[in-house]
Amino acid sequence: MKLTTKTLLGIVLGLIVGVILHVYFPTVFKPLNDWLFAPVGDLFIKAIKMIVVPLVFFSIAMGAAGIANPKKLGRVGGKTVLLYLVTTAIAISIALLLANVFSPGEGVDVPTPGETDIETAPPVKETLMNIIPENPVQALAEGEMLQIIFFALTFGIGMAFLGDKVQRVREFVEQANEVMMHLVHMLMRVVPYAAFALMAKAIGEAGIDMIGSMAVYMITLLLALVVHAALTYGLFLKFVAKISPIKFFKTMFPAMEVAFTTSSSAATLPVTMQQVEKGLQVPRSVTSFVLPLGATINMDGTSIMQGVASIFIAQVYGIDLSIMQQLLIILTATLASIGTAAVPSAGIVMLTIVFPTVGLPLEGLGIILGVDRLLDMSRTAINIAGDAMVATCVAKSEGEEIEVDENAGIQSA
Repeated sequence: MKLTTKTLLGIVLGLIVGVILHVYFPTVFKPLNDWLFAPVGDLFIKAIKMIVVPLVFFSIAMGAAGIANPKKLGRVGGKTVLLYLVTTAIAISIALLLANVFSPGEGVDVPTPGETDIETAPPVKETLMNIIPENPVQALAEGEMLQIIFFALTFGIGMAFLGDKVQRVREFVEQANEVMMHLVHMLMRVVPYAAFALMAKAIGEAGIDMIGSMAVYMITLLLALVVHAALTYGLFLKFVAKISPIKFFKTMFPAMEVAFTTSSSAATLPVTMQQVEKGLQVPRSVTSFVLPLGATINMDGTSIMQGVASIFIAQVYGIDLSIMQQLLIILTATLASIGTAAVPSAGIVMLTIVFPTVGLPLEGLGIILGVDRLLDMSRTAINIAGDAMVATCVAKSEGEEIEVDENAGIQSA
């Protein structure tokens, strides 16, 4: 049985078990969650995150060293950031449009929470100023992705300029990257079991009652994700990358399953890189730069949540958002996406930037927390699909031949 099939089966079984335990055996769920579901899921996420920091550093350094021409490196970087910002702005626009059409917050009878303990997001300026690390070792130890990317980029450029003088260093970086990718293959064997545990945990904790009261909000957000993936990504893939969108999504499905399971773009990064390099035939010189950067700043799915959540909370509180305020949401959420950390539920934290700009109360965040974990899983799958789409388009614009091989990459265990 293919790994993708096993993982899908694990997700479905986890959903069924979570519902049964929550509805019929609520007293049994807590000990099972404490001793089985949560530990299995958390251990898997920790194990795959263990690989992320060294993989990001080695892959970006190797990619930068492979692009010896500084002009080409700057060109690739410029195209990457531009595409990420454009797709993010489109994603928020789709979210606002659908939220205005479906009005998910009208008539919703949910308790309005008081104080929330949600951490406030740092200003975008502070995030940008902290890109250059004072201590690279500390950045690596603390997993500061933007700082790691910057240091790895400069390290790789240094290797490119020194050439044969640092051949042994280059070989070490390349071999270390291969070791990391091999560890990814080993971990992928347990994905179906982790998917089962994490899904059972998410469904059991959220509960059917909470899901029912937030149904229109959830449907609106999920519909926006599907529309963005089908239309925005589909058009870019068809007319820029010149490949079939259907084949693209079939190739990326294993990575999207892992993203759905872990709710983390960073944790999924090793699998995303494997599928884009092997399945989409995008050269490593592009993937090693575009994908780690995308896992940090490209958050189309998260941005869609910010758009839908803003309209939802405004309607719950009876606040009428003008066209100008909604345009401000697009601008603010696009800029805020740059500072969105690639960790589960970071979108909730980023809403602390968006809400104040249009006069929405931060207390409203507590209303959507109950179902956010379930939606975060779907958002993350779209996030990594967006990363792969941009990598494919950038490679095509650089004259690379993109040939989709649906049977390559991680397909079976």
